[in-house]
Amino acid sequence: MAAERGRVVTEEEREEPAASGAAARAHRAHTRSQSHIQFQPQTPGAQWQAPRALAHTRSHSHAHFTTPSRTPAQKYGCRLTHSLSAMAGAQGSSAGQLIKPTDPLFPKTPQQTELGQKLTLCSKLCFAIGGAPKEVAGSATAFFFQIYLLDVAQINAFQASMVLFIGKAWGAVTDPVVGFFITKSRWTKIGRLMPWMVGCSPFLVVSYFYLWFVPPFISGRFLWYLGFYCLYQTLITCFHVPYSALTMFLSTDQKERDSATAYRMTMEVLGTLVGAAIQGQIVASAHTLKHCPPHNASAGYLGNNGSGAEIVRRLVRSQDYLSHSKEVYMIAAGVIGGVFLVCTVVMFLGVKERDDPYAPRTEKQIPFHQGFILVMRHGPYLTLTAAFLFITVAIQLVQSNFVLFCTYAADLRDHFQNIVLTILVSAVISIPVWQWFLQRFGKKTAAFCGITWIMPFTLMLVFIPNVVVAYVVAVSSGLSVAASLLLPWSMLPDVVDDFRLANPYCKGHEAIFYSFYVFFTKFASGISLGVSTLCLEFAGYDTGACKQPAPVVYTLKLLIGAAPVAFIVTGLMILLLYPISEDVRLRNRLCLDELRKQSISSRTMEDLNNA
Repeated sequence: MAAERGRVVTEEEREEPAASGAAARAHRAHTRSQSHIQFQPQTPGAQWQAPRALAHTRSHSHAHFTTPSRTPAQKYGCRLTHSLSAMAGAQGSSAGQLIKPTDPLFPKTPQQTELGQKLTLCSKLCFAIGGAPKEVAGSATAFFFQIYLLDVAQINAFQASMVLFIGKAWGAVTDPVVGFFITKSRWTKIGRLMPWMVGCSPFLVVSYFYLWFVPPFISGRFLWYLGFYCLYQTLITCFHVPYSALTMFLSTDQKERDSATAYRMTMEVLGTLVGAAIQGQIVASAHTLKHCPPHNASAGYLGNNGSGAEIVRRLVRSQDYLSHSKEVYMIAAGVIGGVFLVCTVVMFLGVKERDDPYAPRTEKQIPFHQGFILVMRHGPYLTLTAAFLFITVAIQLVQSNFVLFCTYAADLRDHFQNIVLTILVSAVISIPVWQWFLQRFGKKTAAFCGITWIMPFTLMLVFIPNVVVAYVVAVSSGLSVAASLLLPWSMLPDVVDDFRLANPYCKGHEAIFYSFYVFFTKFASGISLGVSTLCLEFAGYDTGACKQPAPVVYTLKLLIGAAPVAFIVTGLMILLLYPISEDVRLRNRLCLDELRKQSISSRTMEDLNNA
């Protein structure tokens, strides 16, 4: 009877004066009727049918909606597949024959009135807190691990460069491996991603602590730090990849995901601030000039200008100072490890992982290699990854060499910890500003405006290295740091949605997107860190010295100024090719909503047919 009534409506519309336009509209109405959600254009000749349509809805359990002639989904040209519509129509017609006229079609479906799950403030905060410990530990390693290897562990610059490069490269390789195993993971009572994060956290804390421990032997220290840095990178990958993919399992609403991402970025920048504050304030005494004589403390200088007793006293004082440095770094590692465990527990208790409840039941999880090929062929993903790869390398160069620059090139060793805190406080405050900006002007515009801001100020610090300029540069650079952290993780879900719309029957690809994004950026950062430390070795870096030669100072200025600017310009040129504008985002959102509506109808008809 439902199909006959749909055909009657079509014939009546064809008899209207505007036969051609009405026939096209009736054809669209008939197509939608196959999925049991029928949209009737509100034309003058069809208004009189609205009461009868409403009565027909109540008696025959069909859903008729009176809408304008052009719906938003039609306006933005949804790329919905005809196969899904046909499948839903076939299921609907078969189920319609079994439905009694008095049976309601949607007895209790409050979720169907709203396609996206609204997240509570508590859920967003707990989700954001879960990302903070990774940034706390990452901030400490980014700012202090290089100078720790050189001046406290006292391995030479070449060995330090190998530790940084191999460790980062190993971490990059583990990203797709972890992503592969995540795609093979099954859903548990606490989700599919949460067991990874909770299970690896205790081992991650142990590996992080031993990363800042100086072993009693000297000859094998290179292998010690290489092994624990690789272990740390493996475990942090097991935490970070599922956490990043968790964004797609919080809600199907783009606005809710963007809001949760803004909370996450704010908390992660705050975690970066906390990590730099804890590490910087605790270990600041390990990088002062208290152990240095008025001139550069070298063995030759002491031998030529002091007595034997004076040499012994200075060497003893230097050893005591080195022991103190080792102790404060271990204290900082213990504090950060405790923060990591507490934040992970908060996330576990406050976040609920959800699968997409409106995904078509015909979806099947694709094999990993097929998913990888599909992802690597998706143009927006490649453009976004390549652009932020160069931008991330630039930010990483500034982070890893900033303490060395302040200590040996700008004579700001007594201020570097406060300058770092100023940068991060500025970043924390500006995260809400960038969230408002991207909503008002678009994400692509926000990326250009935010990331270009850092370039003139880093060059200013290189050419005018004094305290006042350093703090001005710190405040301004915090704006760009916030944008570089917020924008890629806010744009990546849009890329996943675009891929989902182009491949509506693929499932389980979220971990592939996030793991390979982290893989490419981490691998590039490892290369840049290894090369930059190797440049210091070639320039003649003197491990443990209080003053470095002029070539080292010049190299540090290049690593802080010219090199990051070149990488940022390259990344922004690639970002010009990024195709997902705000109009495309809106179109994708409307089309995905339409796809889920058809899935609701298909599932409801199938359930009633089985009943």
